[in-house]
Amino acid sequence: MKIIIESPQPNEEDTIIIRCTSPDQQLISMLLSFQNSSTELIGYLDNKIVRLNYSDVYYFEANENRVFAYCHSDVYEIKYKLYELENQFSSLDFARCSKSMIVNLEKIEYLTPLFSGKMEAHLKNGENVIISRQYIRDLKTRLGIQEVRL
Repeated sequence: MKIIIESPQPNEEDTIIIRCTSPDQQLISMLLSFQNSSTELIGYLDNKIVRLNYSDVYYFEANENRVFAYCHSDVYEIKYKLYELENQFSSLDFARCSKSMIVNLEKIEYLTPLFSGKMEAHLKNGENVIISRQYIRDLKTRLGIQEVRL
């Protein structure tokens, strides 16, 4: 597969062209998801309403029936359910890491295995989040990590 990225001319709209012999259902679903996904969220902090870009979010966490977006240094309340955010951003490098958390894969600096079969993700902002055992396989697949058997 060959990928070409070109900058549009001034006054031209961004365009995506896909050339393939036969688009399968997975490709079509991915494209529709990409086209319909919004990359901005509204976050609430104190008395402020802030527009957040998904790429600024390190992780989302549900706590006491409220959902929060953790950015580099601020935490915003988000008016979505965690499963809605998972559906909205799953095609954009976000993955479930526990029942109450979705992590931005781009913000993971490195992973550390824990004795209990869980893993700890060390994020680029210095925070650590725990990855539950049931989500490790999917997370490794999304990150391109292969199992090493001795």
